[in-house]
Amino acid sequence: MPVTGNQIKAARALAGMDQKALADAAKIGINTVRNFEGWGSAIVRGRLDTMQAIKSAFSAAGVELLEDGQASSEGRGVRLSRVPLSGRPGFASS
Repeated sequence: MPVTGNQIKAARALAGMDQKALADAAKIGINTVRNFEGWGSAIVRGRLDTMQAIKSAFSAAGVELLEDGQASSEGRGVRLSRVPLSGRPGFASS
């Protein structure tokens, strides 16, 4: 899923995470988080496994990254899930 630097920054704020907390949750370097957020409104060009780790960290915190048209016609975005994955039955958080 394509994601922008601004989406990462907004999702992190919505999740109440600082850059270090996201880096720790995704098991990536803090410089990677900084670099990705630096892309601003452009699509981040990163390794697929790194992008998936970020998406998983946000999902566990109850935040979804939205693609164009997924929530509205206004483009990409972020939103809170009804229940974070960590609160769902059968989900073991690490």
